[in-house]
Parts: sequence; structure tokens; C-alpha cells
Amino acid sequence: MGRQSDATLLADFIVTKEQRRALPTIGDPDPAVLWRLDMFYTAVGLAIEERSGPVTSPMMEMKPMGASDDCFSRPGGWSLCRDILRFGFETFRKLAEAGTKLVDDATAAIEAYPDVTRA
Repeated sequence: MGRQSDATLLADFIVTKEQRRALPTIGDPDPAVLWRLDMFYTAVGLAIEERSGPVTSPMMEMKPMGASDDCFSRPGGWSLCRDILRFGFETFRKLAEAGTKLVDDATAAIEAYPDVTRA
């Protein structure tokens, strides 16, 4: 198998405005969406590890839409419901900015509270 370009590897993460409008807002997430979520947050975790040292792992919990107000949540207080079905980024730049912001925020928290991250 030949080496693929970065753009080819990241293409699944790009969801244009037109594509986003065509996607449903209610229903169970498609396996491809769950894959994108998992890969995005795994990459963020690996970048945090590389930058700061502590081993990280994304923690996600999926719940049925009617189970609570948060059908998808992750540590740090984020909750996504309707938009989970449309997870993706409009451009490669927005993808990079979102990942970089998460890594920067996590690294700042690790640096601010070093006693918590020591094993």
C-alpha cells in the first residue's frame, strides 16, 4: 500500500456547509461519525502526551438522545447533542485550529496543576 497524502488521510474530517445541511440533526450517529470522533480525540490525546508527558486517553460516553440532556459528553464539560451527527470541520485550517486549541488548553491545565498529573 502506497503512502497517502495528508489531505487524503484527513479528508473524512472535512464536512462542508452544504454537506452539513444535508445531514440529519436527530437519530443515532453513523459509524463513520463515531470513527471521526474517536480518531480526532485520540490524536489530541497523543499530542498532549507528546507535549506534556502524562499518558492520556479520550473518554467518551454515548447515551440515547432521550436518556438525559447530554447525549454525548466528555471530560471538561463539553456536551454535544444535535451536532454530533454532523461532527467534522469545514476546512483543514479549522480542523487544525480545533485540535491545537484542545492541546493548548490541556497543556496549560497540566502546567497549572502539576501535582494532579504526577503519578
